[in-house]
Amino acid sequence: MKLDITTPDKQLFSGEASLVQLPGLDGLFEVLKDHAPLVAALKKGKIKVELNDGQTEYYDINGGTVEVLKNNILVLAE
Repeated sequence: MKLDITTPDKQLFSGEASLVQLPGLDGLFEVLKDHAPLVAALKKGKIKVELNDGQTEYYDINGGTVEVLKNNILVLAE
């Protein structure tokens, strides 16, 4: 899946991921390959990104939104 995590100041991540865990307003949720289309609000927390090579990275955000469509994930974070 293609993942982009962008803040007003800079791009935190752009690349391929096998799993993305996000801090939704009602709790954590994960996005895997071929996920249904989705738009959701995010709260303050950590985004967990599992890369295709097995490594895991974390990004702190203060809220934002996520759009999932056709294996493309766009996170607009604060």
